[in-house]
Amino acid sequence: MKKLLVILILLALLLVGCSGSDNVIEISERFFITQMTEINMNAEEHVGRTIRYEGMFQTLDWSATGEEYHMVIRYILGCCGDDGFIGYEVYLGDMEPFPDNAWVEVTGELEWYEVDGMRILRVVATSIREMDERGSELVTP
Repeated sequence: MKKLLVILILLALLLVGCSGSDNVIEISERFFITQMTEINMNAEEHVGRTIRYEGMFQTLDWSATGEEYHMVIRYILGCCGDDGFIGYEVYLGDMEPFPDNAWVEVTGELEWYEVDGMRILRVVATSIREMDERGSELVTP
């Protein structure tokens, strides 16, 4: 069992390390949680790199700052009924936001920024487009 787990982790790391011809890290639907977790756990190695993934567009109002934030996420199953989501905040710059729950593909560079003493990893979008076909809203490991 341990050997299978090690093989799966190595495979996931290879998938994250692989990039397309345009040197973009493609977050696949099948390994969405694994790839996102690897990026988060090793963020310093990925900051400055470009990623591309699909998910649901969400706009959130953060009462602490009075700011509006945009995210591209997918739902995950949590422990003990504590379900959640996985994805990144997406900085749009001059790009227009989409309606909540629109299925989009976002491409952008990962960066750290700070709000109220919290360091947050986000995607600075270079492109974002609404997709005709939806992927899986709920992803599992």
